[in-house]
Amino acid sequence: MNHSSMQSSANMEILNDLSKAINGEYHAIYCYELLANQVPNSWVKNRILEIRNDEIRHYQTFAQIYSSLTGNQPSPQITQPCPNDYKSGVQAAFVDEQETVDFYHEIARRYNNENIRNAFTHASADEQNHAVWFLYFMNHQ
Repeated sequence: MNHSSMQSSANMEILNDLSKAINGEYHAIYCYELLANQVPNSWVKNRILEIRNDEIRHYQTFAQIYSSLTGNQPSPQITQPCPNDYKSGVQAAFVDEQETVDFYHEIARRYNNENIRNAFTHASADEQNHAVWFLYFMNHQ
């Protein structure tokens, strides 16, 4: 494999990872708004909306990286439905946040680009914090 095809393959890999992350953040933004509106407790609702704001920030960061690499804006898609009740939503959010921590750590380790590494390292720390909150919500329903 020549250098340009290796570089092209690496570029496709990061664009695929970024697209998956962008879609995940887009899905979380959408579902967490629905979830926040299912909560009668304003304290929990505010925590979920704070988490959603973090997801918006992650989305914007990843979209900016994607745009800087491609010259195009991403076109995110909702790839799966949101759970339709609070309990299921919190459980799904917990699992998704935990899986996202691992995915973001993997991306941060895989690429030498400091901007990409820092963005995913910081986002993974936020996602771990979110998982702890959702675990708390699961245990205090």
